[in-house]
Amino acid sequence: MSLENASVVFLDQPIAEGGGDREAFVTPAGRCTYHELRALADRAGQALRVRGVEPEQRVALLLADGPGFAATFFGALRIGSVAVPLGTRLAPDELRRVLADCRAKLLVGDPALLDAARSVFAELGVATTSFEALVADASPAGLRPDPVGLDAMAFWLYTSGTTGSPKAVVHPHRNLLACHHYAVDVLGVNSADRIFVTSKLFFAYALGNALLIPLFARASAYLSPDWADPGRLNAVLGAYRPTLFFSVPTFYAALLRADLPADSFASVRACVSAGERLPAEIYDAWRRRFGVEILDGMGATETIFMVLSNRPGQSRAGTTGMPVPGTEVRLLDADDRPVAEDEQGVLWIKTSSVAAGYWNRLDQSRRTFVGEWFRTGDLYRREADGWYVHCGRDDDRFKVAGQWVAPAELEAVVRRHPAVLDTGVVGAEEGRGLVKPFVFVVPRDSAAATTLRAEVRTLIEQSLARHQWPRDILIVPELPRTATGKLQRYRLREEIAVRQAGLRA
Repeated sequence: MSLENASVVFLDQPIAEGGGDREAFVTPAGRCTYHELRALADRAGQALRVRGVEPEQRVALLLADGPGFAATFFGALRIGSVAVPLGTRLAPDELRRVLADCRAKLLVGDPALLDAARSVFAELGVATTSFEALVADASPAGLRPDPVGLDAMAFWLYTSGTTGSPKAVVHPHRNLLACHHYAVDVLGVNSADRIFVTSKLFFAYALGNALLIPLFARASAYLSPDWADPGRLNAVLGAYRPTLFFSVPTFYAALLRADLPADSFASVRACVSAGERLPAEIYDAWRRRFGVEILDGMGATETIFMVLSNRPGQSRAGTTGMPVPGTEVRLLDADDRPVAEDEQGVLWIKTSSVAAGYWNRLDQSRRTFVGEWFRTGDLYRREADGWYVHCGRDDDRFKVAGQWVAPAELEAVVRRHPAVLDTGVVGAEEGRGLVKPFVFVVPRDSAAATTLRAEVRTLIEQSLARHQWPRDILIVPELPRTATGKLQRYRLREEIAVRQAGLRA
């Protein structure tokens, strides 16, 4: 079998090894074996060809998680076209921008999602079909993967939009094969593992950990079309009994507040967190409550897989662990000079799964991908014994009175207040045009909101230098976050601008 197409490793090799009857996916509707997945992907690939999809042309996926998503994704790769998973909760204007950017030859979507955005597809002239209609008349004969070469485009993923308009990250076939560094060298994933990820497959976090890594390791994964909900989670845990559980800090916090039995995660040998920094309080509370450690890690849409991670049995609260094997790391200051130990610097990484660049964003690609290195934009410091600590985003920092303010430091202090459920900090102009810190606070109980502002201000002023003191503290019912839990700070700045305009009116 040719290795000039990455789909061979995930679909053909497991069957050649005799594992065709093994369970690849479990869904609320049943199970899907490795044999069934390859057959479904072959039918999808043949049907895409019949509909005129050619190599390098984009196939957009507007599909809920399930075998249909996996089959369409790999079917596109097998004929040399490019899979482009799209967020199933995109607003019409967002969907319009993304489709205009990727110029998909065909969009495969769930019927309800197709109906909801019919006017967008008509406006852009995008051909659409449901997955069921796509494969209904496809030949059951096998499909020979197109030997496109490992440098050919395989899939695009759009960034999650924490800073505004999302960008298409271009990944070649070879990047899919880099999953072994994290899967095997860090987590030790094997064919006995059962994996459950609460994020959805159109995110890099889930695409890597719920699709690519399980298939690479000949393991199984639980895929549900529904979004994860603490109320329904315990039933899934009891029925599927995962050995590895992946989620994000916001959802871990929600599970701690839910009424789950202490033995809910008895089958799980390790939990994994990513998407944003995992607060030490959540790490400690989770271990006390469920007896399982959370391995905080750091990956990106641009890397697919983790590049920093804690290790099973060797995790440390408040850190992102150490570099994953196969990844080189350096921390640089604003002048691209290495920083001293325990000083903050921007994280640069070199790893085999780094993207080729951003589609149609040449200037941003040149600033972000420099030779073999990827500038993440994340601020880190390295402790004396080699552990890395996340300190926020470089583009989140701002200066007050000539001194830097890191939102993550302020947020860590605010979270110490027992009545605070969530918090976010941004720098924005106040009435005189000066940039000052603004603190948003979500209270655990609305009844505590009347005194919370004053108490949080006192806590900050007792803990931090004067230039970090907030211009205002705003009590809000929730913070704007992406579906993976990342804080959308640009929306907080927009909220402040609206409030400031109202004060001036």
